[in-house]
Amino acid sequence: MLSHLKVIELASVLAGPDVGMFFSELGATVIKIENKLVNGDVTRSWKSANETSNKNVSAYFSSVNWNKKHLFLNLQDKSDQQNVYELIADADIVITNFKPGDDKKLGMNYDLLKKHNPSLIYGVINGYGSESKRVAYDVILQAETGFMSMNGNQESGPIKMPVALIDVLAAHQLKEGLLLALLQREKNNKGALVEVSLYDTALASLKNQATNWLMNNFIPQPTGSLHPNIAPYGETFTTKDGRNLVLAIGTNHHFKLLLKILEAENLMKKNIYETNQLRVTNRKELAQDLLPYFEQKTKNELMGPFLGQNIPVGVINNLKEVFEKEEAQELILEEVIENTDTKRIKTAIFKISD
Repeated sequence: MLSHLKVIELASVLAGPDVGMFFSELGATVIKIENKLVNGDVTRSWKSANETSNKNVSAYFSSVNWNKKHLFLNLQDKSDQQNVYELIADADIVITNFKPGDDKKLGMNYDLLKKHNPSLIYGVINGYGSESKRVAYDVILQAETGFMSMNGNQESGPIKMPVALIDVLAAHQLKEGLLLALLQREKNNKGALVEVSLYDTALASLKNQATNWLMNNFIPQPTGSLHPNIAPYGETFTTKDGRNLVLAIGTNHHFKLLLKILEAENLMKKNIYETNQLRVTNRKELAQDLLPYFEQKTKNELMGPFLGQNIPVGVINNLKEVFEKEEAQELILEEVIENTDTKRIKTAIFKISD
């Protein structure tokens, strides 16, 4: 769909390269410029304990780098810098996430590059906005924008999410901005500067948790997987065969069906479970009342009827179990990078048809 586009990726780590991979999946030519002075993108060295140490490609690096052309250059070198200018002369998009001030120091800021290509669309991901010199890391953003204060439980204390989710969400924001800038360029043939900050992204992603505070002065507390407005939602129960199931019961209809399949209709006689708001208020007692019914049956004995009635209940799978499913296998992209077999999940998973 985007095979006519040329994208220059001057970004590293996760968010920026994730945007570049999105365009490569849709057919664009994506040229990734890596710093040859430090052996390329820093994530090439971010290896887990069980990875091969003598290769310059890590699983982390592979996760957001697929179908790209890799050029190792030194942007402080005038000759290498000129090579980038020549690439940019007929490019459509540049993706950057320079540390504050480095874009100007390396001659790669928007004001300079648009002189080489007035119709260039220049995408920026930064930490705290263009005026801030502060370097940003995902875990710090999770801490400072409230995510860690809500994640975990009373025993664990604040916990970050196991994926750099603020980076991933910022990548989505920049993708949207770049696509709109491309659409605008079709009308006026002009380039544009598209900027996204991790800080703004994090705040925009708070959604209902933000409105719980903004409208009701309610500060969300760390409650594990539990939902502040729905019950039983996020409660986890262990079955007879030791599998963990999680609930997402958002309506009275589903709650009654749940109790019917569990053969626990007697719980409906308790007035404290009559409405969702009452169930939220009395969720601890509700969980204790439900627990014995899950312990009496196996995963298969429960999930068959649950799925048959479209009741929102899921099995908690590890990643081995996730990728044993055919549906997950269909989303895997494979590529040999520098003699290393790599795999990752698609970023563009939408489907468009006539």
